[in-house]
This record gives sequence, structure tokens and C-alpha cells, in this order.
Amino acid sequence: MNYDWKQYQTSQKVTTPSNPTDEAIVEIRAGAGGQEAAIFAGDLFSMYRKHAQNKGWRFEILDTALGDSGGYKNVSFEVRGKNAFKDMRYESGVHRVQRVPDTERSGRVHTSTATVAVLPIASEQEVSIRQDEIELTFSRAGGPGGQNVNKVETAVRILHKPTGIVISCRQERSQHGNREKAMEMLRTKLAELKRVEATGNITEERRKQIGSGDRSEKIRTYNFPQDRITDHRIKKNWGNIERILAGNMDAIFEAMQEGMANPDQPTQ
Repeated sequence: MNYDWKQYQTSQKVTTPSNPTDEAIVEIRAGAGGQEAAIFAGDLFSMYRKHAQNKGWRFEILDTALGDSGGYKNVSFEVRGKNAFKDMRYESGVHRVQRVPDTERSGRVHTSTATVAVLPIASEQEVSIRQDEIELTFSRAGGPGGQNVNKVETAVRILHKPTGIVISCRQERSQHGNREKAMEMLRTKLAELKRVEATGNITEERRKQIGSGDRSEKIRTYNFPQDRITDHRIKKNWGNIERILAGNMDAIFEAMQEGMANPDQPTQ
């Protein structure tokens, strides 16, 4: 069956989530910088996970792809708790790190990036997906989680035919659990796509949100030699990088809420 994306768009109705500030799906992808970019993506993931623990948020990994020398090529997770999306929303964009990698023998500072996307979770009531619009495939999950994930096809991959969006989930122990999580991620991405389409330019809005991963496209820089984090949108600096990477992000989130007072202001 051939799908018309424009026709599909007009058939969809996206409503406002009942409690949009308290839950989010976050995706982190390694950008420019090779192995060091994957390690930095892992650092960001660890920072958000520790912050979620500090805040008492529920934190659940959805899918991962490990880097060759540590960290992640990409990792996605969901957070649920008081003001989870409200706090995290301004993390969307290109994060840049400047530091001497452990593998650098000459002491030269490298610059690498990772992209972050933060999306409010969409429910079944917000986005409807017909069974004939998706293609499901299953595989062995592999990795940690006991023998079951290695012997049973629990990992789920969903192709959304009208849009070409592909979602993978392998973290749950059961095929049913992974399918439910993958469908949640798909609904969330479709809801975002519909909201962005309302602005008239999907590509440009998506680029503004997460960027391409190029070093020149940055919302925040983590400069280790100078022990300084700089957010380029609100022109504010913080010291003690290691403490912030350990999950102590309240000062940054508070400054972002104040500096980005207009909730519709796009990240640059």
C-alpha cells in the first residue's frame, strides 16, 4: 500500500498532553568527534540519569547502541516525575565538549559533540496509529538482562510506513514490553512531527532543536581545561564541571527557565 504523507498529516489530530511538564523521552546521539563523541554522549547520559535520581524521577532506558571504545553511539530513555519535561526541554540541541581524551598522548585538546532531543511523551489518546501503518520485526535483544534476552526474540523494531520513522526497543525482558515502549516512542515522534509541521518547516525546526551535530552548531560548551560550562543561548557560565556531570544540574535548569522565559523561543 502506498501512503501519502500529506494526506496522513491532515488525518491526524494531536491534543495537548494532560500533564506535559512531568514526562519526556530523551535521545542522545554521538556527533562529530568519533570515539570521543560517543564517550561524551555517555557522559551526558550519565549526567541526566544521576540528576533524575537526585530528583526522584522514574528513569527508564528504551534503546542503546554502544560506542566502539565506550559511551554510546545513541541512547534513548524516558523520565517521569515532577517537572521532568519542564526542566529538560532546553537540553535539546548540540552539546560540545573540549578536553584532552584519555587516548591523547600529546595532551592536545579535542572538540567533539553530541546531540540531545527532548520530547514530551504522547499518549494513545493524542496520536492514533492504525495497524496497517506499521511493520513489526523481532530479533534477539542480546546484551545484559539474563539468558532470556539472548534466546528469545524480545527486541522490537517498528517501521512507520507513512513517515519512514523507525523505532527500536530492546531493554524490556518481554516482546510485549518492548512493543509497548516502541509504540510509545513512535507516538511521541509523530506528535512532535505534527506540532513541528504546524510551523511550516519540519527540516528547519528539527535542525533548530537538535542540530546536525556539527561542531559549529552548539547550544552549550563543556570546556574541561578551563573548568567551565557555557550556555550560548543565555550567555551564562558555570564552574565545577565534574560536579555538574555528577548530576547536580539544578543551577543550570533554573537559569535556563529564567533565561528562556518565552516557552516558544527556539534554541539557536
